[in-house]
Amino acid sequence: MSAAAKTKAQNLINENGVVVFSKSYCPYCKATKSTLSELGAKYTALELDQIEDGAAIQDALEEVTGQRSVPNIFINKQHIGGNSDLQSLKAELPELLKGAGAL
Repeated sequence: MSAAAKTKAQNLINENGVVVFSKSYCPYCKATKSTLSELGAKYTALELDQIEDGAAIQDALEEVTGQRSVPNIFINKQHIGGNSDLQSLKAELPELLKGAGAL
């Protein structure tokens, strides 16, 4: 596992209120981004299938969160989980997003 990939992922999480580690073709990732967009949230999406170190970042995220699948979502530096986790938090999302400075 690359230390550079872990650092890159951690910096993104630290510097952005909402981060979605995603793959451009993934339907669950699209659902997550759609939900966030519908709420008017500002978020950073990193498409792991479109960057050179995407696989290394995915490995780093698995080591940090125990989750290998995408989307891998962070709000206010807290690991939320995947799309089903985000959808199950729909009632609390506006509050969480406000707390993260994303609304």
